[in-house]
Amino acid sequence: MADTPLKLFIANKNYSSWSLRPWVLMRTLQIPFDEQLVPFGEGSQAEVFGGFSPSGKVPCLVDGETVVWDSLAIIEYLAEAHPRAWPADRGARAWARSAAAEMHSGFFNVRNLCSMNCGVRVRIDPFPPALRAEWQRLSALWDDGLVRFGGPFLAGPQFTAVDAFFAPLAFRAQTYSPPLSARSNEYLARLLALPAMRAWYAEALVEPWRHAGHEEEVHAAGTLLSDLRSPDANPGFV
Repeated sequence: MADTPLKLFIANKNYSSWSLRPWVLMRTLQIPFDEQLVPFGEGSQAEVFGGFSPSGKVPCLVDGETVVWDSLAIIEYLAEAHPRAWPADRGARAWARSAAAEMHSGFFNVRNLCSMNCGVRVRIDPFPPALRAEWQRLSALWDDGLVRFGGPFLAGPQFTAVDAFFAPLAFRAQTYSPPLSARSNEYLARLLALPAMRAWYAEALVEPWRHAGHEEEVHAAGTLLSDLRSPDANPGFV
């Protein structure tokens, strides 16, 4: 990695689950970086983010002349210089990478029907069967890791990349209250209590932007119970 500070480009903290993954890993492991927050805008993501991200999406990491996009690629790039990003034990590392890859490529109902919006609480009643099944798979996966490696994090005693991949699910579970095991709920509460997660959440609540597409997703998901965000926010693109 270059001597110049890493730059991590992210979008709104209230909405951007993909941005949260490398952000929370870097903050928790104390990897220095400069945060570059670019809010979602009226145009396409390519129009908003294309000036710095080859894919036109966030997150995007800039390390001198090197540009790394996609949360999985960013975390693997960071792990080359910071091996503690993944568990030290080979078996735990294999499990962690498998679980992170499953999250990265799957759970489309959770993504589409329970989009991340940190500042609101929503009731889904009833949970569609396909959505319920995905939350049950997530719960089983978390329980497996916690039992297999002894906790308190998914692959053992330390927070690693696999926990970062599921960190957005802690905010989603807080918003939508899906049916989960007691062990899984305790794990998500543990994630929410991390200093980095608390900082992200506090900053999400006071962001001065609203984005129509993300707000529409929340209203389509179920009944809005409460909105804890600053009432002074600019309605923006709504």
